[in-house]
Order: sequence, then C-alpha cells, then structure tokens
Amino acid sequence: MNKGLLNVDEALERLLDGARPVAETETVPALAASGRVLAAAQRSTMNVPPMDNSAMDGYAVRTADVQRPETRLKVAQKIPAGSTGKPLAPGTAARIFTGAPIPAGADAIVMQELCVQEGDEVVVKKVPARGEWIRLTGSDIRAGGEVLPAGIRLRPQDTGLAASVGIASLPVFRLVRLGLFFTGDELVMPGDPLPPGRIYNSNRFTLNGLAKTFDCEVHDYGIVPDSLDATRAMLRRAAADCDVIVTSGGVSVGEADFVKPAVEAEGELLMWKIAMKPGRPLAFGRVGKAAFLGLPGNPVSSFVTFLIFVRPFLLKTQGITDVQPHAIAARADFDWLDPDPRREYLRVKWNARGGLDLYPTQDSAVLMSTAWADGLIDNPASHPIRAGETVKFFPYSELYR
Repeated sequence: MNKGLLNVDEALERLLDGARPVAETETVPALAASGRVLAAAQRSTMNVPPMDNSAMDGYAVRTADVQRPETRLKVAQKIPAGSTGKPLAPGTAARIFTGAPIPAGADAIVMQELCVQEGDEVVVKKVPARGEWIRLTGSDIRAGGEVLPAGIRLRPQDTGLAASVGIASLPVFRLVRLGLFFTGDELVMPGDPLPPGRIYNSNRFTLNGLAKTFDCEVHDYGIVPDSLDATRAMLRRAAADCDVIVTSGGVSVGEADFVKPAVEAEGELLMWKIAMKPGRPLAFGRVGKAAFLGLPGNPVSSFVTFLIFVRPFLLKTQGITDVQPHAIAARADFDWLDPDPRREYLRVKWNARGGLDLYPTQDSAVLMSTAWADGLIDNPASHPIRAGETVKFFPYSELYR
C-alpha cells in the first residue's frame, strides 16, 4: 500500500542533505546569549574553583590536631567567603564559611553541626578525614579545558557556566530568518466575521509559535490569495528576506493549489508523498537563496510535519549539530488494534499511573488532540499496540528543543 511513498527516515535524510547552515556570526553578551547557537567552542582560562575552599560552614582544622572526638581547639580567626585567612597555627581552628579559601596549614573542614563553640574554643565532636569538605583547586574545571562545545543551543546553565570562568561575551550564529505564509481563500483571522464556508487560520498561530520556540527571526507574510501571480510574488518577496520559507496548504495538485506551480516557476521543487500519518504530502525546494518547505494544510498534519521535518531542518540551518529528538520508552495504557499501513504519530498524554493515554480521535483535523497531548508516539507502520506495551514516545519537551 505504501508503494511510491518515501519512508520518514529517507525523507528526513534527503531534507537534511539540503540544509545549509548559516555562516554569519555575531558576538553577544553572555547575559543575552541564552537560546542562541554557539558558533565556537569555549575554553576556560582559569581553574574552578580558583583556590582550595570550604564546601561547608564549619571549622578549618589540622587533622594532626584532632586525633580523637571531643578535642578542644582555640578559634584563632574567622574567614567569611570573599576574604582570605592567615596561616593556621598548630592547635588552633578557624571559623570558616562555605566558599571561603582554606587557610594555609589546614587540611580538613569539620561541619558546624559536629562542633560546639564554647567561648573562644571549639569542641570537635568527630575526627575528620584529611581533605574532608575541601573543594580542591580545579576540581570542577581545569584551566584550558573545554567548557562549551560549538553547535549547541545555549541554555541558562550554559551561560552561567561561561560567566563562572569569566567569559563575558559569546560568539553565536545569527538568527535564521524564517518566512511564513498561508494559502487559502477560505482562511479568516480570529476577530473578523466568519462567513459560511470559511475557517479561522489556526495554522498561522501554531507555526508562528513553533518558529519562535526555535529562536527564529520570524517574517510572517500572512494569508496569500489563491492565485498563481499572488503566490509567485509572495515567494519572491520571502526569498529576498529569508533563509527558509515555510507554507501550509496549497501543495497538492488541485485547481486551487498554486504553491506547487509557483515554486516551480520561481525556483525548483521536489514533491514527496511520505508514508506517515498524519501529514503525507510534503514539498521541499529552493526559491533563490532560500530553502522552501511546504506543509499540508490540515492543522494536525501541519503541526506534526513541522516537528518531524521542519524542526531538524531549522536546527541544522542554525548550526546545531545534534538535531534529532531523544525518545523515551513509555507504557501504553490503551489498545490501538487497527494501525495504519503508514508510520503513525499518535497524540498521547501522561496519566496519573505513569502510562500514556490516547486521545480518542486521531483525525488530522482535530487540533484539540495536540493541545490535550503531552507528546507523540512514533508507531511503526502496521503495528498494533496493546495495553501494557512499551512504546517510543517523544514528549513535547524533546520536540520543542
């Protein structure tokens, strides 16, 4: 039944072969770099921690002075974080706080819960081991070591890591310019009257949100009338502005489907029928310098094909090296006994028992299923699912990164 259809993996491989990563970079403050794609690996110029320091509030001691519990030592100094103490004299202890440098001569920290201070003395209740609760110089990061590899989308913890080794600014790839437009004389924007036979343009909102999730510079050209001239004109405009053009609708071969002939007239186009459900038709090509991806018009098909195909294409174009989402093994708490002969992406939701429930209607027009769900099951072609079976699950948290 799937004769003449591309499988998903083959289509994705062909698509990614056509992705051209942006080459231009810019330097931005590390404070503003979260969400951007790192263009060059970063190395530390310093050790972290830069000096031996205390991992606990407590007392710095010489282990040679504490040979048994209940040892009394004179508290000779106090060392807050951010200051340096004096060398620790034999027979004394230093009151010390988390992050403070270890004074010369001390070789252990006894946490304050195991000590009792009485006047200017401290009673040490436990014999410490040499090196206990001391963070050694460079134990986290060594000077010269790589701290951030190129080709990652910077997360808040990544920019924090850069700051921790004194990196104030980071080289990042410029934002990918993504053009969106939507075809169909039946489309109406929310807030406008809805005449008989017309529908609200939900895809405009879904695809805009997805594009912004992946930190694109979005150029939204709105709804294009169903005419060849209007579609060609919009393609030329978008190709002049953008790196990638994404459309929904109009990529079939009906009398009112003008995207295919428009792209063929302005550039080059490959039309693929993919063995997947939802979302069989997919168009890929080029208009000028811009890549073109035409998605189906049904709202669930448009949503799913964006996540399965446009997402990794955009990531590669952005300079990201790891573009595949990571699936997790999860338990299906439902039966799916009449599978499609095509590979299916089923909308499912976590339940209180730690398994997955299936949205009762998997129709490609039911956008509610995507909002209700927590992610997609990647179900092989013609594969029935029985309750209790382990399935391949892509949570939205993976598909949105």
